[in-house]
Amino acid sequence: MESVLLAGISWSRQGLDQYDVIDKHTQSGLELVEKYVKFVKERTEIEQNYAKQLRNLTKKYHPKRGSREELECRFSNHQAFLDILNEMNDYAGQRELIAENMMMNICIELTKYLQELKMERKTHLSEAKKAQQSLESTYKQLDSSKKRFEREWREAEKSAQYAEKTDQDINATKADVEKAKQQAHMRAHIADECKNDYAAQLQKYNKEQSQFYFSDMPLIFNKLQDMDERRVKKLAQGYVLFSDTEKQVTPIIGKCLEGITKAGANVNERNDSIALIEQHKSGFERPGDLDFEDYSQGINRASSDSSLGTLSTPKGPLELLGKNKSKPFWLFAKKSKLSPSPSSLTPFSTPPAPSPANGPHSPKFGRDPLSYCLKEINKTVKPRISSFRTLRRTPTVSEDFGHLPPEQRRKRLQQKLDDIGKELQKEVDQSEALGKMKDVYEKNPQMGDPASLAPQITQTAQNMERLRGEFNKYEVKVPLLATVMYCSQMFTVCDPPLSPDGAQSDEGTPDPSQAIYAEFDDEFEEEELVPPIGQCTAMYNFPGASEGTIAMQEGEVLSVVEEDKGDGWTRVRRANGDEGYIPTSYVSISLGK
Repeated sequence: MESVLLAGISWSRQGLDQYDVIDKHTQSGLELVEKYVKFVKERTEIEQNYAKQLRNLTKKYHPKRGSREELECRFSNHQAFLDILNEMNDYAGQRELIAENMMMNICIELTKYLQELKMERKTHLSEAKKAQQSLESTYKQLDSSKKRFEREWREAEKSAQYAEKTDQDINATKADVEKAKQQAHMRAHIADECKNDYAAQLQKYNKEQSQFYFSDMPLIFNKLQDMDERRVKKLAQGYVLFSDTEKQVTPIIGKCLEGITKAGANVNERNDSIALIEQHKSGFERPGDLDFEDYSQGINRASSDSSLGTLSTPKGPLELLGKNKSKPFWLFAKKSKLSPSPSSLTPFSTPPAPSPANGPHSPKFGRDPLSYCLKEINKTVKPRISSFRTLRRTPTVSEDFGHLPPEQRRKRLQQKLDDIGKELQKEVDQSEALGKMKDVYEKNPQMGDPASLAPQITQTAQNMERLRGEFNKYEVKVPLLATVMYCSQMFTVCDPPLSPDGAQSDEGTPDPSQAIYAEFDDEFEEEELVPPIGQCTAMYNFPGASEGTIAMQEGEVLSVVEEDKGDGWTRVRRANGDEGYIPTSYVSISLGK
C-alpha cells in the first residue's frame, strides 16, 4: 500500500472518493474470481471425463489374460498395437494429472484466497460504514444544537423587544417593566449558551469531518485498493497456471506420442513371419511325391488311400504305427548307413528310446517298383479315415502335451521344464533360509523356537521332492522326443529296400491295392480278438498320445498280443479290450511256451 501511495495513484488522492463505486468494483472483482474458479472446475471435469473415456477405450481393446490375442502378442504388429494401448493409457493418466493439478493449484487455492478476500473486504467496508455513521451522528448533534440556538435567539429577540415596548408604555407599571427586562436578560443568556454549544458542536463536527475525509476514508479506500490489486495479481497467476499446468505434462504427452510412433516403426513383417513359423512349426517331414499309377499295366485302382495322400497331414514316427494287427509295422523302411547307434541317439540312461535291437527289418517287396512304392506310401504317409472305434480312442490333451506336433511338444516340454526348475530353485532358497533361521534360533533361543520351523521345513522338503520328481519326468521326455524327431528326419521312406546282395528282392508281395484296401477295411470292420501270447510288466510310464499307441503306467501288467518284429514296438491289450503299441524297451516281457 505504501508503494501505491508514494506513486501517487491512490484512489482517494485521484478523486475516487465514491464509496458506492468502490463497493461495487470490489464486489465485481470477487465475482470474477468465483466465475474463473467455476470455469476451471468445468475444465477439470472435461479432462477427467476424457481420461476416463480413454481408459475405457484402451481397456476395451486390451487383450484379456490368457486369450488368443494375448498369445499373438509375440508378433510385432500385435505387440505394436498393445504398445499403443499402453501409451494411450499413460496419455489418459497425464490428462488426469492436468485435472488434478488444476483442481489443487487453481480451484482450491483461489477458493481459499477468495474467502480471505471476502472477509478482508467485509472488514474494510465495516470500518468505512462505522466512520460514516460516527460522522453522521456528530452532524445530527450539530444540527440539533444549531436549531436550538436559532430558536433561543429568536425568543431572546422577542423578549428584548417586549421589554423595550413595556418600558415605553406610559400605562405600564414599574414592576411590569422590570419583569420584562429580566425576562429579556434571561432569554439572551440562554441564547448565548446555545450559541456557545452550537459553536462547540460545529468545531467537533468539522474536526471529525476532516478526519473522515482526509484520514479515515482514504485509509480504508487504500486498503480496499491494495486488496483489489492483490486479487488481480492472484487471479493473473491463476491464468498463468491454467497454461503452465498443461505445459508441465506436455513433454510426457510428447513421449507417449513418440512411443506410439516407435511402436509403428518397430513392426517388422519378416520377423512376424519367422515368429509364426517358430510358433507353429510341427517338426513333421514333408511327404514324398506319389508315383504314377499306370492302370494300363493291370494295377487295380486304389481309390481310398492313394487318392487322399496329398490331403492328409503326415504323421509323426509314433503315429505311423497304425492298428493293423495282421502284419508288423516297420518304423523305418530300410537300413541306412547313416543310422546312428542307440547310444548316440539317446543321451540319457533311462528310459531307453524305443529302437530295434538288431536294426529294423526290411519288408518284402515285389519286382514292380511302383507296387513297392504304393505299399510303402500305404504304410507311412497314407491318410486314415477314422472309424467309430478310432474316434472313441482319440487322444485327449495330456500333461506331457502328446496331442501336439513334435516340435511344439518339445517347446512346451522345455517350457514346462524351465518353470519347474524355477519353482524348485525357489523352494531350495526357502529351504536354505529356513535352515539358517533354525541355526540362529538354536544359538539364540530368545529370538524364537526352532521347533516352530519344523512344519515349514517339512513342507518345503516335500515340495522339493515333488518338484524334483516332476523335473526328472519331464527331463527324460525332452531328449526322448528329440531322438524320435531326429530318427524321423534321418529315416524317411523314399527308396525300396535292398537285399543283402545289393539287388532288389525277388520275393513276391501282395498286390499293393489289396494292401491298401485291407488297411482301409481294418479301420471299419470289427476286429476279432487275438488270444494273447504272453504278458509284460511296464518298467516306465508311457503316454501313448500318438495314434496306434496305448498309454501305460509303471508296474502295469498287460497282455502281449503281438511280439516285437524287430521294429522296437510290441502290441499289447488291456483287460478292458483296449489295444495298441508300446516301446519294447519300456516293458519286461514274459512269453508263454
